[in-house]
Amino acid sequence: MANRKRVIILGGHGKVARLAGPKFVAAGWSVTGIIRNPEHRADLEAAGALPVLLDIERAEVDHLAAAFTDAAAVVFAAGAGGGNPVRTNAVDYEAAVCAMQAAEHAAVRRFVTVSYATASVDMERVDPTSSFYPYVLAKSAADAHLRGTDLDYTILGPGSLTLEPGTGRIQLADHAGDVAGHPPADTSTSRDNVAEVLVHVITRGAAIRQTVNFYDGPAPIADAIPTA
Repeated sequence: MANRKRVIILGGHGKVARLAGPKFVAAGWSVTGIIRNPEHRADLEAAGALPVLLDIERAEVDHLAAAFTDAAAVVFAAGAGGGNPVRTNAVDYEAAVCAMQAAEHAAVRRFVTVSYATASVDMERVDPTSSFYPYVLAKSAADAHLRGTDLDYTILGPGSLTLEPGTGRIQLADHAGDVAGHPPADTSTSRDNVAEVLVHVITRGAAIRQTVNFYDGPAPIADAIPTA
């Protein structure tokens, strides 16, 4: 039987994951962080998470499925960090799809991925010669694949990520990243707020089979993303 309070985070040593881990623990959940660098184990353990060493660029579906067994939810918060188109595709698309397939194999229905607010429209407006374009392709394709699965997914689309302290307040954006039909003047999104949203949608069962684009804003997270 699945542990209804265990979450798996791929990209477990990333900035959002390290902020989310203690929040899950405070909410009574256990956290397993998937990492590829053994030197990061101590950081996860200090935050109350169980580190599991697994290179998602090379792992096959069965390897990930074994790590997901009996979990309640999987979070894909990994990223190549840009700069290398081949690695961007390997991590942000291929590894993401592998994780989705592994969740299905392990019968873990809840799957949350961290994308970005304009992923669904940037293929039409970003110059294909831009160094950002491989990331656009990878993220938009991974999001599209997830929408085609039977998983209870949530796609989180924050704006420009910052290291500012979280406020617990956001504003929602539409599928194109606009607010009230217009491009926002400020798309800043605290990573701490992203972590808060991540914990909220999983622990509260909110935004299932939805894409949630958002920035820092005035509305409390629980009001902006109500529980179904």
